[in-house]
Amino acid sequence: MTKRPFLLLLCFWVCLIASRPAASRRDFAGQYSLARRVVVDTRREADSLRLYVRFPNGSVVGSGQPLRMAVWPSYDAQQPVWQDSVSQLTKHTKRVGTAALVEFCVPMARLRAGQVLSLQPGPNAADTGDEAWLLLTVERLARPFILVDSMGAPLMRRYVHASEPFEVSTFGLDQPLLLRRYASNFTAALPPMTNPAAQPPAPRTLGVQDSIIFQAGQLVALQRAGLYLLNSGSSGPASSLLVEENNFPELTTAADLIQPLIYLTSSVERKKLYDAPSPKKAVDQFWLNAANRQQAGARQLIRTYYGRVAAANQLFSAYKAGWMTDRGMLYVVMGPPDAVYRTASEERWIYRQPDVGNSTYVFRAKPSTFAPEHYELVRRPEHEMLWYAAVEQWRKALTNARPAR
Repeated sequence: MTKRPFLLLLCFWVCLIASRPAASRRDFAGQYSLARRVVVDTRREADSLRLYVRFPNGSVVGSGQPLRMAVWPSYDAQQPVWQDSVSQLTKHTKRVGTAALVEFCVPMARLRAGQVLSLQPGPNAADTGDEAWLLLTVERLARPFILVDSMGAPLMRRYVHASEPFEVSTFGLDQPLLLRRYASNFTAALPPMTNPAAQPPAPRTLGVQDSIIFQAGQLVALQRAGLYLLNSGSSGPASSLLVEENNFPELTTAADLIQPLIYLTSSVERKKLYDAPSPKKAVDQFWLNAANRQQAGARQLIRTYYGRVAAANQLFSAYKAGWMTDRGMLYVVMGPPDAVYRTASEERWIYRQPDVGNSTYVFRAKPSTFAPEHYELVRRPEHEMLWYAAVEQWRKALTNARPAR
C-alpha cells in the first residue's frame, strides 16, 4: 500500500514532463537571405575585439532601440552564456546609403573560441530576422587587421577584384604584412550522391606561387586572380583572400557562364559549348532549348540560375568561388533551403517539397586555414533520385524556380 502514493506521484511527473512543449529549434535559413543578411567582421585590439556589423536595412538600427548581444555555447544552445546590449547605439553607427555600419568593442575576457555571438536590433521580444550569428573562431579572435577600401571603409568581404585597390588596417602592428599566392586549380562540388572514396584525393598541401611584402596602410592592387593568404609577419594570424575577376560575384564572360552548367550538363555538352563559334550564343541557345524555344521562359531561367550562382558566390566563397562549394552547389540547383538547423559540428538543410515530402542534406564542419567555416556535404546514394529530378526540371523548364532571396 505504501508504494501507491509514490507511483501516483511518479505518474504525475511523467505526464507533466511529457506535456511540456519541446524546445523550439533555431532556424538559420534567414542567414542565407541576401536582402537581410547581416555581415560581421572583427579585429583584435589588445584586450578587446572590435566588431564591424553591417545591416543592409539600416532602418532596423536606431529609433531608440538597443542592439542586443549574446554569446552562446553553440548554435543549438537554449541558454546564452551571457547577454548584453550596445549602449549609445547612435554614436557607434554610420549610415552607408540604405545600410548601417555599427562598430563597437567587446572585452576579450568575455569571449572564447568555439562560442557563437548573436546580434539583433530591437527590443527583447522582437524577432525581426535582421540578426547576425558569428562563430568565434581562433582566427577571428586573434586577427589584428581588417581589409578596407581606398577610402578607409571596411570591405566586409573575403574577396577583392583583380586590380582593385585596398588596404590592410591593423592595430598595434609595426611589422610588415606577408601576402602569398597559392596554386588554386579547384574543381566544382561533386553531386550529392557521389561516393567521395571513388574520386582521387585532393592535395594535402598547396604550393606557393608568389609572395609580396608590404606595410599596413599601403594601397595594394593584386593583378592576378587566385587564392592568397595574408599574414601579419611571417608567423602571425593568417586570413585567406580570394582575388576574382572584376565582375565577381556576377558572371559575364562565356566561359564563366558555362562553368556552373557542370551541375546540369554532361562533359560532352559542355565541350560543345566551349568549342562553339560563339560560346555566349551557344549558352543562350542551351537555355532557349530548355524553355521549349520560349524567349521569356529562357530569360527567366537565366535570371534565376545565374542569380543563384551570384548569391552563392556572396554567401559561400572562401578558398574557391561560392558556387563551386558543396553548399553553393545545393543552393544553385535546389534553391535557398526552407529551414537550416545548426550544431557545433554540422548544418542541416531542409527542403519542403509537396510532391515528395521533406528532404534533408547534412553538412559537416571541415575548417581549414583557408576556410575556417568550410562545410562538406555528407553524400548518400538516396540523394540520387531527387538530384536528377531537380536537374531534369531545369533542363525542361519545369523547375519551381525560387530566386535567391
